[in-house]
Amino acid sequence: MKKMSDNQTVLVVDDESDILEFLKYNLEKEGFVVATAENGKEALEIAYKVKPQLIILDIMMPEMDGVEVCRQLRSDKVFDHTIISFLTARDEDYSQIAALDVGGDDYITKPIRPRLLISRVKALFRRTERGAEDQKSEVIKVGDLSIDKEKVLVFRGEEQIEMAKKEFELLLLLASKPGKVFTREEIFNKVWGTDVIVGNRTIDVHIRKLREKLGSQYIKTLKGVGYKFEF
Repeated sequence: MKKMSDNQTVLVVDDESDILEFLKYNLEKEGFVVATAENGKEALEIAYKVKPQLIILDIMMPEMDGVEVCRQLRSDKVFDHTIISFLTARDEDYSQIAALDVGGDDYITKPIRPRLLISRVKALFRRTERGAEDQKSEVIKVGDLSIDKEKVLVFRGEEQIEMAKKEFELLLLLASKPGKVFTREEIFNKVWGTDVIVGNRTIDVHIRKLREKLGSQYIKTLKGVGYKFEF
């Protein structure tokens, strides 16, 4: 049977050689093909050579930091579908927000635990595969929820849940990539648009209404960062 990790390439970028070796060992043990880079400039060169499906990118590096690497990768359509997950220290709230703002998909906090790392990496690949399937389908199914994009309807089992237009759009955005952290700025831009002025509490109010209608288990708050959908 083909494993999820067969033929999936991961590029690991960190200026600390012991972390590179640790990540490479644990990922290869799970069957992933692993390339490594020790700084941002080298990461860009190798990314173009190997076209990895996932890049694990340290934020704090000399010469070029991870945020700038991500910004440059996201400016090229070649990497539109590449998953980028950052490595951050637990207390780097500002760095985490900056990383997500430039197009990062997720972040993994240090110190890194092998089982959690592998679980997170596999979840990222599953999420991407599921997202690709959802793009082909007009209905997103997550847990017991069905979100019909064409008919603008939401069902929990057989029960239809009434939603306002912006509530539906917010739910659709979050559910389109379960597990992905969406920053508040990203939500504003994609749901309300950059040319619309709304109050600072607008997102909070809509999140609260969604939780009242769906239950509190689906939408998680990452304090100081944003929101993500889980099931």
